[in-house]
Amino acid sequence: MTNGLQTVPLGEFLTQRKEFFTIDDFSKYKRARVKSHGQGIVLRDEVNGTEIKTKKQQAARTGEFLVAEIDAKVGGFGIVPPELDGAVVSSHYFLFQINENKCSKDWLDWFVRYNSLENQVKAQGSTNYAAIRPGDVLNFKIPLPSPIEQHRIIAYIEALAKKIQEARHLREVTDEEANVIVSSALFHIFDTSSQHWKSIPMTEAIEINDRQVDPTLPEYSTLPHISGENMESKTCRLLPYRTAEVDGVRSSNYLFSPNTILYSKIRPYLRKAVYVDFQGVCSADVYPIQVNNADLDIRFVMWSLVANPFSEYANTLSGRTRMPKLNRKQLFAFTFKHPPLDEQRRIVAYLNGLQVKVNELRGLQSAGGEELSALMPSVLDKAFKGEL
Repeated sequence: MTNGLQTVPLGEFLTQRKEFFTIDDFSKYKRARVKSHGQGIVLRDEVNGTEIKTKKQQAARTGEFLVAEIDAKVGGFGIVPPELDGAVVSSHYFLFQINENKCSKDWLDWFVRYNSLENQVKAQGSTNYAAIRPGDVLNFKIPLPSPIEQHRIIAYIEALAKKIQEARHLREVTDEEANVIVSSALFHIFDTSSQHWKSIPMTEAIEINDRQVDPTLPEYSTLPHISGENMESKTCRLLPYRTAEVDGVRSSNYLFSPNTILYSKIRPYLRKAVYVDFQGVCSADVYPIQVNNADLDIRFVMWSLVANPFSEYANTLSGRTRMPKLNRKQLFAFTFKHPPLDEQRRIVAYLNGLQVKVNELRGLQSAGGEELSALMPSVLDKAFKGEL
């Protein structure tokens, strides 16, 4: 019993189906595999019969419970989905038919996603190839309410799951729309409004601080370490970062000072640049850029590096290799355009303000999605304890 909910062995409603057929070399077959931690059955690949060495195989059927003999200890089981009906699995998988008059396949599916079955496998001490046998599976237990209660609880759980999915989709849409908003603003400013700006050689605008240091030394190991992974594409937003020591950095890095632009020279099409007001070290794939012209606002230069004119220039020059990279000669060959300083500052204030609003919107959507996601483990816990 679990808080008044009857607990029964899986053998009460599962029956093993052990049927093998011979692979035809001239036919094509889908092969299935199980994801760990009860997260479902997915397509492994689709191959010709000649590629399957073991000719005796099993064909999984929609709605059956599939258990991986070897991977059961890491939650290798789930319900076969309709799109994998007839997919082949080897003798290292066990197939069980479900008597849905006693247990809904959806109830069993949510239970294995909850990891309770995985926990029972581990509790048995199964750590080797032969530990899980069909009889072991049939002896594992599950809380089982009446069919009517099962369907009521499943409907509640699936409604919650749908809301979580909608929240995640909304977050994705928000991210896409946010990128469009920022990109549109950049296009209007740097493509449309820049026709009458002053042009100067890039060498008169910036310089690169190329002092390299050993990040394993005590005076540098505790400094922030920034790489391209810490820069959000197209938004000039600095993402969470760690120290050089925590990141395990061993090779030489550039030492950068406060009031620096960090520009990722790898894959320029990603458009990654950030402004930093602290000292730290950055990977050799990042240029630490300092502005050497009193007529330029450093944040205006930063936004310029992710705008279309410079990005398209960089992409044209660096896109011919397997790993696109903008070298220094190419960087300094660019002709930089800028309006008067007061106009630069107005542009920076506008773009920064726009980015703040975008980040606030993302934060609200993220918080909503995280709150809903946190509900699922709690709801499943109550469901299988008979408290829902």
